[in-house]
Amino acid sequence: MQALDDQYFDRLNVIAAAIQDSDNLAQYLEEEEDEFYNELRTEFEPMLSILHHQVASEAPLQLVTFEKYLLEPPFEGLYLPRILGYAVLRGEINDQYKYVRPNDHFKEILIAICKSVHFEQLKKRIGQSITVGFALSSDIWITNLMSLVENKRIRYFLQQLKQDRFRDLKDREDIYRRYSNQFRNEQYHSADFPKTLGEMKPNFSALRQFLLKRFGTGAGNDSLKAQIINFLNNTEFHATEEYLEMLAICGNFVDLDPAERKAFATHFERERRSFQEFDTRYLRFLIGLYKSPGIDAANDERMNQVVDKTYKDRISDYYRIADKIHSLGYVHPDAIEAVQDFYNAHEGLAVETECLRQLVITYFTRLLKGLSEREYMDYFELTKIFGLYMKIFGNQQFNQDVEKLSLSYIGKLLKVFTDKRAKDYQDVKRFVSTQFVDFKFLTDKEVVELFKTRRKRRKKSEDEE
Repeated sequence: MQALDDQYFDRLNVIAAAIQDSDNLAQYLEEEEDEFYNELRTEFEPMLSILHHQVASEAPLQLVTFEKYLLEPPFEGLYLPRILGYAVLRGEINDQYKYVRPNDHFKEILIAICKSVHFEQLKKRIGQSITVGFALSSDIWITNLMSLVENKRIRYFLQQLKQDRFRDLKDREDIYRRYSNQFRNEQYHSADFPKTLGEMKPNFSALRQFLLKRFGTGAGNDSLKAQIINFLNNTEFHATEEYLEMLAICGNFVDLDPAERKAFATHFERERRSFQEFDTRYLRFLIGLYKSPGIDAANDERMNQVVDKTYKDRISDYYRIADKIHSLGYVHPDAIEAVQDFYNAHEGLAVETECLRQLVITYFTRLLKGLSEREYMDYFELTKIFGLYMKIFGNQQFNQDVEKLSLSYIGKLLKVFTDKRAKDYQDVKRFVSTQFVDFKFLTDKEVVELFKTRRKRRKKSEDEE
């Protein structure tokens, strides 16, 4: 957790002073009516939101420090419900949708809300956040938190938000996904960069999550580069899985100047030649990167500038074929032929071939996301390329990924082309009826079901009621 820069601290103090001088606050303290607190919110929460978003963008490692200042009395509880939600989602979770470690920042904000003189106002906007936070926390952690709440009425309020149905993994996953979807366009992640091996081992997964979220959203990351370079320069971290992953993250996402690039290449080639199975481990991690948002040809280009492709290993093999696809384009006959030759020379389940399949899928994904409904004829043509790659790879997962992308695009078309007599609707229907069956995306019966007219339920008349 970094200290807050003076520029942000000074602006917070200005806002705090303005809150204390506000006529809306004076009226609320005198009348204690909801409308005056709501007017206070309307007056100042947008200011706090703008400043929070600026810190998140420019100095994300200072976010937790920033939020701690908002717990102070001069801010009158404003914006606390929002940062409570950020704290809930900032905590790292495992595959059981439980926090990997206790979410102390969530607890700190929640306790501050419970002790606030404005609790009755704040509680109207925190129920869902608490429910999700409790669902992700352990029973022991919740019990310990409850013991810190002296007011029986407030403790009862919290107990009502701990729901037994979230003991079920599926329900926890469902509520987490629905809740986090509300924040999908927000920047709220933060983390600490370790200084020692003892700090690094237990906390690296949270740091990895933070970095991938940041780079995935395309947020400005100039403030992070120095921290990443310091991590790579720390000899204590060398020859670890975490160091390899930081090399992959830095090499794929961070724009380096010539001197920094040279230093990075030195680190990369040292680990590549000394760390056991470095090439396999690196490419496995790269597969995960390809599945995350925000990755494109520029990532491979950054790595192409630093990787020594004269060194014989799987990394050199992969980046040579990736470079050909990027330079020629995946629809170019020479690129397709090169992919065929590469696939013939490597085992289908090898890590470098899986990387190649993920690279092609990222191209297909970007294509279909950028294709409008009126460009459906272009999609029809491009499915010929899809078919070629499906034949080359002969991989069930790849076929399923292409199928999912294609069905999603067809679904968009059918939402727009609703007139069954129109040419565009008939074009889509004829194409799906043949091509999707040939690709084994759908059976004949499923095609009929897809295009079946849904009968609207007849409204009951008053007599029938």
